[in-house]
Amino acid sequence: MAKEKGRKLIAQNKKARHDYHILDTYECGLVLTGTEVKSLRQGRASLVDGFVQIDGHEAWLHNVHVPEYSQGTWTNHSARRKRKLLMHRAEIDKLESKSQETGHTVVPLALYFKDGRAKVEIALAKGKKEYDKRQTLREKQDRREAERAISAVKRRQRA
Repeated sequence: MAKEKGRKLIAQNKKARHDYHILDTYECGLVLTGTEVKSLRQGRASLVDGFVQIDGHEAWLHNVHVPEYSQGTWTNHSARRKRKLLMHRAEIDKLESKSQETGHTVVPLALYFKDGRAKVEIALAKGKKEYDKRQTLREKQDRREAERAISAVKRRQRA
């Protein structure tokens, strides 16, 4: 079988970018069981309630839902178990010190396969206030309106 190349996205946490200011991102490996990998290859996972907790100089991914593999037997995994993240010690220590500051947390942004290996992109994030969320939506809307106006002008020029 040919070795996989590139990045295949499995799940993305769009809500995290809405609810948090992303300060720094990291790419981590995951310790998974066989049935978890097979379930992920089917493209089934959810990062919505996920968070990262650092416990005893180890990073753990909590509340990420990877459904049971349909053809699995008694060796199947539990859907919301905590999973160990594979990171360098210096990165873990840096995350631990920053996440202990008020208002900071570590959240998963994306789950994907990179060259055949399961990876998760995590981010050090600071919670947004309600007015920050409204401001972000307003900026997004303004950007869309500007793009529409530019494309309308270009269409008129071609005609």
